[in-house]
Amino acid sequence: MIVVDAQMIAALLLKSEKTKLARRVLQKDDEWIAPLLWRSEFRQLLAFYLRKNVLTLRQASLIMQEAESLMQGGQFEIPSLEILTVCGKYDCSAYAAEYAALALEQGVPLVTMDKMYLLKFPSIAMNPESYFEMALTPETVAAELS
Repeated sequence: MIVVDAQMIAALLLKSEKTKLARRVLQKDDEWIAPLLWRSEFRQLLAFYLRKNVLTLRQASLIMQEAESLMQGGQFEIPSLEILTVCGKYDCSAYAAEYAALALEQGVPLVTMDKMYLLKFPSIAMNPESYFEMALTPETVAAELS
């Protein structure tokens, strides 16, 4: 099990130079989880592509359905206290804190292509390449909680 952000989901489902990498992550671990926030962030990306006429409404709707199917059963509501605690500890936005708090709570890595997450949460977050090379142990995550 790994926490993924909306960018990872987008990399998987929207054809780009990052799609192959996202597919490899999914092959390594197909149990992706995320805070409920991922849905709004992903819809925002689809809305951007709609406005730019990159996607039709039908295409965007089908991609959203595919994303929801992928994440079914892996969506979590994070308590506000946990989010605010992470915000205070890591000096980050509440949006970023949701992903980090879920990774900390579940004792799993946050696999992301977002450089800000990699910078703010170096002991929790890892890029796909690092994820292939190493594993975040429960002990490492437990040390972050203390």
